[in-house]
Amino acid sequence: MTSRIRFGTVRGVDMFVHWTFLLMLVGIFVFYVYQGVTIPSALMGVGLILAIFGCVVLHELGHAFMAREFGIPTLDITMYPIGGVARLQRMPREPKQEFLIAIAGPAVNLAIAGLLFLVNSALEMPGSMAEAMTPGGNVLTMLMWTNLALVVFNLLPAFPMDGGRVLRAALATQMDYRNATHVASLIGQGMAFIFAIYGLFAGLWTLPLVAVFVFMAARQEVQHVMERG
Repeated sequence: MTSRIRFGTVRGVDMFVHWTFLLMLVGIFVFYVYQGVTIPSALMGVGLILAIFGCVVLHELGHAFMAREFGIPTLDITMYPIGGVARLQRMPREPKQEFLIAIAGPAVNLAIAGLLFLVNSALEMPGSMAEAMTPGGNVLTMLMWTNLALVVFNLLPAFPMDGGRVLRAALATQMDYRNATHVASLIGQGMAFIFAIYGLFAGLWTLPLVAVFVFMAARQEVQHVMERG
């Protein structure tokens, strides 16, 4: 039994969803119903999650299409409960290329937020975060703020997240690629530790999962770079 389900192809990039993502959607729906929410409202809640992950898919496609500009194919994109992963055939060692590929994903989210802001302004809908996050708040405004949050979160210097790759690209202009990777990895692992501690104390249980992913991925990236030399 495969752990991934293919749900589409965009310009030659195959996209998959991991089974745990589907399990998360079912869990959210059951939780809403258990809390006494009506089935239509529960389905709307699941729909909002799907809309957010749709924005994440576009984020990953931003990476993929920018990488293609430099002749780097994308093997596939997989959606997990904690986010999406675009598997590039290789990462460039030229700092400018890595910077542009890394920044392309957050740039897509920023563009989505800007578009939603214009739509909300045209419709004269409330645009504050407090109003958007209240029950029954404006969904478009909620998506706008969510995309802005994705921009900020992804640009944190937690290698190998986007911000960490931007950091490595900057470091690689001042030192060799291996040392830049090592420094960015140490900073990324430190950020992972902060994610875990904050998530545990704030009750944000997804953050420790993200922390584990960042910590392990950072170590794996360093090992890969050291083996390649």
